[in-house]
Amino acid sequence: MRTFKNLLVTGGAGFIGSNMIRYLLTGPSGFAGRIINLDLLTYAGNPESLADIAEQYGKGTNPRYVFVQGDICDRALVERIFKDYEIDGVIHFAAESHVDRSILGPEAFVRTNVMGTFALLDVARTAWAGRYSPHHGSASADNSPVLFHHISTDEVYGSLGETGYFTETTPYDPRSPYSASKAGSDHLVMAYCHTYGLPVTLTNCSNNYGPYQFPEKLIPLMIMNMNEGKPLPVYGDGKNIRDWLYVEDHNSAVWLVMQKGRVGEKYNIGGENEWQNIELLQELINIVAEETGKPADSLRALITYVKDRPGHDRRYAIDCTKLKTELGWKQSVSFSEGLRRTVRWYLTNPTWVEHVRSGSYRDWIEKNYEKR
Repeated sequence: MRTFKNLLVTGGAGFIGSNMIRYLLTGPSGFAGRIINLDLLTYAGNPESLADIAEQYGKGTNPRYVFVQGDICDRALVERIFKDYEIDGVIHFAAESHVDRSILGPEAFVRTNVMGTFALLDVARTAWAGRYSPHHGSASADNSPVLFHHISTDEVYGSLGETGYFTETTPYDPRSPYSASKAGSDHLVMAYCHTYGLPVTLTNCSNNYGPYQFPEKLIPLMIMNMNEGKPLPVYGDGKNIRDWLYVEDHNSAVWLVMQKGRVGEKYNIGGENEWQNIELLQELINIVAEETGKPADSLRALITYVKDRPGHDRRYAIDCTKLKTELGWKQSVSFSEGLRRTVRWYLTNPTWVEHVRSGSYRDWIEKNYEKR
């Protein structure tokens, strides 16, 4: 089993990244090392999500949590981080990830998701060359003391019909600038493994949900709009299907792959939990009504069908048999429990939501951090 002393987590101030850092430092991971969180703090990155972690683990002469504000495309900065902190593991979350934003402005997605991943891979290859001497073209270094783990999405596989599931061998068929940029980064990661022998693992996950998710995403958007009496926008006929995965279960799978996964392999992580968007919204309405006392019928009256998104994939569904059979992973949070936890978190953290929406947390950033 691999162990790590100094992990570089990119995009650690974002939704899944911040939950991952919390899982590593306060959860059942058993991780005893140090985390360096590199995040540019764009619209979806919020250091307030880890304010308590910074307070508890980020002080003293030998902190276990270090935050660095910066761009993964900044090679000089990434090189300095690898050198100063003797990085032996990378968990690469940093990405532009919202499909609608990629349709309106694809260039940022190509820059961050493709070129940023390239910069990280190339620095890792150079930095680890002295500690690890792979056979050229080999991807069989399961005992490697270093590892680059890349977080990807099921959207790289394209769209499914009414039946079938995405497996690790499903051909890539991305349909949006976002998924195309993630597909490109996936191929780069595997190319660095097979060409240079860089030890990598890769996971493709289904739709995550849970605390600290940026409010423009489906579940938090609907929760907050219901709470504020705003319209609940539903694309097309609302029958697009997604597989939903609680963020804590996602991160437990990532950590298991990093510890025990085979180098050069990819693993799908799914909730095995398919819902039509409109059915999910109806379930959310029931929970919000119970938690707030608002009449469910008045919340349903807020449902507003809007023009469908261009290139909107009809169905995603993940087969995570490989992860379960090889590594023994399983989901631990049911969808009903996860949804209720999520609803309660957003309803009880209005300050966090308001700061993210308004951008006022930028003032907080200026007071607490400076670019390096």
